[in-house]
Amino acid sequence: MFKLFKYLKWQEWILLIVAIGFVGLQVFCNVSLPQCTLEISNYFQSGDLSGNYNGLILTCLKMLGYTAGVILSAICASFIASYVVTHLLARVRGKIFAKVNSFSAREINKFSIPSLITRSTNDISQLQQVLTTLITLGFNAPLTATFAIINIVKLSSENGAQTLSWVNIVSVLAISIVVILIMMLAVPKFKTIQKTTDELNKVTRENLTGLKVVRANGAEKSQEAKFDKVNNRFAKIDLFIGKVMSIIEPSLTLIMQGTSLAIVWIVGLLAQTNPATIALMGSFTQYSTFIIMSFTSLSVLFMFVPRGIISGRRINEILDTELSLVDGKGATATKQGTVEFKNVSFRYPDADENVLENISFTVNQGETVAFIGSTGSGKSTLINLIPRFYDCTDGEILIGGNPIKEYKQSQLHDMIGYVPQKGLLFSGTISENVRYGKENASKEEIDKAIEISQSSFVYSFPEGLDYMVARGGKNLSGGQKQRLSIARAIIKNPDILIFDDSFSALDYKTDKVVRENLDKEYSGTTKIIVAQRIGTIMNSDKIIVLDEGKMVGIGTHKELMADCEVYQQIALSQLSKEELEND
Repeated sequence: MFKLFKYLKWQEWILLIVAIGFVGLQVFCNVSLPQCTLEISNYFQSGDLSGNYNGLILTCLKMLGYTAGVILSAICASFIASYVVTHLLARVRGKIFAKVNSFSAREINKFSIPSLITRSTNDISQLQQVLTTLITLGFNAPLTATFAIINIVKLSSENGAQTLSWVNIVSVLAISIVVILIMMLAVPKFKTIQKTTDELNKVTRENLTGLKVVRANGAEKSQEAKFDKVNNRFAKIDLFIGKVMSIIEPSLTLIMQGTSLAIVWIVGLLAQTNPATIALMGSFTQYSTFIIMSFTSLSVLFMFVPRGIISGRRINEILDTELSLVDGKGATATKQGTVEFKNVSFRYPDADENVLENISFTVNQGETVAFIGSTGSGKSTLINLIPRFYDCTDGEILIGGNPIKEYKQSQLHDMIGYVPQKGLLFSGTISENVRYGKENASKEEIDKAIEISQSSFVYSFPEGLDYMVARGGKNLSGGQKQRLSIARAIIKNPDILIFDDSFSALDYKTDKVVRENLDKEYSGTTKIIVAQRIGTIMNSDKIIVLDEGKMVGIGTHKELMADCEVYQQIALSQLSKEELEND
């Protein structure tokens, strides 16, 4: 938790010191009030009521001044602490977002998306509450208790009332026992409840994402049972913590009232031999209240701090994660648009077997190369290695004549236009979504990308390019989203275009027109296509056939139809022999 303080700016360190100074002023004013009470009590006990109230008025004014000091310093300390902590955690939240953006799929799978969401939101909120409380109460409570104890010892020794000191010692011991017991019971549950929050987010997110599938299969009861299981576990832990925490207030109230009663009782006994002791009762009661309230605050703090430490640790786990994909120093492409795989094998983290094994091929600039194979053959995994979503386990991948690990990731991604299997759009206008590929794209460039990708449907909207896309493109069809995804990729005019089964959502006619447009307008661009439909890839310069992670064929359509059994089976399952021969 305190490790995050390294992100404070020097101005905020100064403000933090000022806040602590205001806390010190608040404590000074607070512990000075009982002395004023004692002065007033002594004034009335002296019996000097001759009309000279100057001393009394001056003492009352001092009390008002100290009270105003307590209020103003508390407000200033809280305001500054909130300001510093809010700005600190806003910065930390930004760093978490940036760090997660740099994660590869390996790191994202390590944490899981629901956990990353919880750490970026719930844990930050927990930490904000803890740090703000810590800056104020963390200094206020121990200082107040210390000065109150010193003044009690001083007053009791000066007035021969040492018994009153023992009353406070017993009170402090009783409070300590209560706090320790509560900490032993509650603190271990804080980590559990944060993990359960992750699970709750996971189940909720899964249900909302797959809502159509759930309803279509009538699985509402099953999902509700799954949610109830996690929700009930969360409720039980939260209820247990609530029950334990509910012990604090009545226990401390009992100790406080018992201490006040003991003080009155002892002062009454001492007053039989020394009437002047009665004047001490008000001051002792106030000091005792300060001590008990300070320990109450500390007990609350002890409850919060472990939770903050757990949240801070979870946040630091993200910030301290070593990236599996490390930027290279930068390189210049010597063979623009070329892609080469040299004996590449790949295995997912914690998997027992390779998904890809000993893959080797070369794609020259301007060529169109397609990958085909049965489901699970490793097609999407293979092309995901090109933009370094993962690093290959063995072998080497070269782009532009250089190993991809020598490029900076931003440099590598600038060379590649990637269209995912599922068309994903972001909330915002159509124009903003297309400009994800090229931020400063002109209206003419957007229109051209729209035309090539056959996305002219956007002009049928009254708003045109300013039509608002819902989150995830929920207000567009699958084919519309896919075409806009293609427009987004081609507008950056990359050296290499990758299509991960991106034409599957298009009808045959649109598929053909888009590919013809790409061949015409981007003849010098290398195009890598993953497809299930033979018709999409028949005219490719090279077709690579994968089967169970191995490359079992490479060549043109005619060559593979002649000598690759796997390709023949796929082709004949989709088209007749006459159609294949005519094409």
